[in-house]
Formats: sequence, C-alpha cells, structure tokens
Amino acid sequence: MRLLMQQRPMSGEAPKYVQLVLQQDLLGGWTLLRETGQIGGKAQLRREQYLERDAALAAFEKARDAQVRKGFQVMFTQGVSGS
Repeated sequence: MRLLMQQRPMSGEAPKYVQLVLQQDLLGGWTLLRETGQIGGKAQLRREQYLERDAALAAFEKARDAQVRKGFQVMFTQGVSGS
C-alpha cells in the first residue's frame, strides 16, 4: 500500500511531501516506511516494524490522518482498499 501526499508550497519554496508505504516483509511482519522532505531537496526516511497487519494498518492510518490535519493533500494512492 502506498500513499503520496503533498502540501501547497509557500511562495518561492518547493512543495513538501510525505510518502507512506506499508509492505509485508519476508518473515510475515509488516514495515511502515515514512519518507518526508521537499521536492528536489533532501528527504528523511523512517522505518517502523510491526508483527500484526492490524497494528501496521492502524499506524499507517494514524500517520495519514496526522498529515491531513497539517494541510497535506493526497496526490497518489496505490493498493489502498476501500474498506
């Protein structure tokens, strides 16, 4: 599951983005990747491990909701189900 969000830029600045990726690892656990930065600039990548899919999905949704409250808008989704 992948979600790309972008914030409207201030005048003269590159837009900020957040990318959230939730993927299953080879041992059956789940990894949540959070990439943040400015387009064309430096980025930061954080990785969180979860044993249960439900816990990983809850963390994904919590991270998404926090970014929406900060003014980020969804630009691209991949593999996000309606349920």
